[in-house]
Amino acid sequence: MPSSGCVLLTGATGYVGGRMLALLEQRGIPLRCFVRRPEALRGRTVTGTEIIVGDVLDKSSLDSAMNGVTTAYYLVHSMGAARDFEHEDRIAATNFAQAAAAAGVRRIIYLGGLGIADQNLSKHLRSRQETGDILRAHHPHVIEFRASIVIGSGSLSFEMIRALVERLPVMICPRWVQVKAQPIAVEDVLQYLLAALDLPCDASQVFEIGGPDQVSYGQIMQEYAQQRGLKRWMISVPLLTPHLSSLWLGLVTPIYARVGRKLVESLRNPTLVSNDLSATTFSIRPRSLREAVARALINEDREFAETRWADALSSAGAPQLWGGARFGSRLVDSRTLTVSVPPEQAFTPIRRIGGQTGWYSAHFLWRLRGFLDLLVGGVGLRRGRKHPDQIQVGDALDFWRVEAYEPDRRLLLCAEMRLPGRAWLEFEVTAVPGDAKRSIIRQTAIFDPLGVWGRLYWYGVYPLHVLVFRGMLRNLARTAAQN
Repeated sequence: MPSSGCVLLTGATGYVGGRMLALLEQRGIPLRCFVRRPEALRGRTVTGTEIIVGDVLDKSSLDSAMNGVTTAYYLVHSMGAARDFEHEDRIAATNFAQAAAAAGVRRIIYLGGLGIADQNLSKHLRSRQETGDILRAHHPHVIEFRASIVIGSGSLSFEMIRALVERLPVMICPRWVQVKAQPIAVEDVLQYLLAALDLPCDASQVFEIGGPDQVSYGQIMQEYAQQRGLKRWMISVPLLTPHLSSLWLGLVTPIYARVGRKLVESLRNPTLVSNDLSATTFSIRPRSLREAVARALINEDREFAETRWADALSSAGAPQLWGGARFGSRLVDSRTLTVSVPPEQAFTPIRRIGGQTGWYSAHFLWRLRGFLDLLVGGVGLRRGRKHPDQIQVGDALDFWRVEAYEPDRRLLLCAEMRLPGRAWLEFEVTAVPGDAKRSIIRQTAIFDPLGVWGRLYWYGVYPLHVLVFRGMLRNLARTAAQN
């Protein structure tokens, strides 16, 4: 079946769906996104992509969304629901498949979960597979992919593993840590979903997909730790129930307890590929666990660099929690000030930062930090800067290095002092919307801690960061106004 015709995408604001949105737009396919919160897609779609507001639990909202659609992606589920998520998943799948069949949609593509049905599946995995059954019961052509843990920056399971490894040098591990899985890189999942558009078959089919490695969750944690340069000890205990494990996850990871419990219950089931149908049908060769983790860490750097702080943080610039906001493994402190000068004037003091000019706040603390850096073999403040007010990518600014530079708009500095992790300092200047004579200066400190010592360092010096960076931004704005 050719991929021409309109494609309907659900879950475009979610983890997998958001990435599918970009891939489908790159292919130039007429695309329609079905979402409950259209504001979540603002600025993320290209011209021509339709946004239809609705809810899969409201069948009437689906009817108009299906008009003219040839293929529909079903990438939603209700695991985060406070109510009976299995019941909601049944209603949603029934509504979706019936609306698609009535509108003449040729194919539904669905992403579910692996697991052997007769092995006392968790509610979550059972619901994922039941959703596929319901879709097939009401539509004649459903392509279902069943996957294990998805490895990628931002995926729920991977973020849980990342948080555990980063924060706990010694882990007390419940039984599920030894359960076998067949992890798959998110890029490979996306390629399967994309390839299903052109799959030449006219009947429903279930494809089990996974990478080449069958490993325990403990082995996945150890692989992540190795690539991050961390040494971790894992002690297995049989006493942690799913309920206690979920509360524990809620304390030490970003996963809140309701979702954590459902996730832990799913992790007790082996999720392994039981046949080679996907390998003989598709030309895709999934990455190994090592490659998948490495790509997740590399891609995180790219995705993080593309994040716009004005969208991600409060417009007032205040940190959303003590110690800054969290993005993946990174800790972020971002703040803004508005000045009554145009952007090029507001950026002038930023362009001159470092060297003889200094850092606009707490000069003694900056000199002390440079001296301490020298004591431990770092570069200190002795390098200064090459030119008093001209900057190029690669220039040294004291113990920072210019990583990115856009004149009158953005300066990104990467720290070269000795730290238990990686650090960046970013300055951005934008015009106030509708007023080119006023500007917003955003200052963002970013830290990627290396294990527990990195986190202890960040939170230990955070009060000083508040003092230094708040004063720096205030003095940058004052200097810009005086120029």
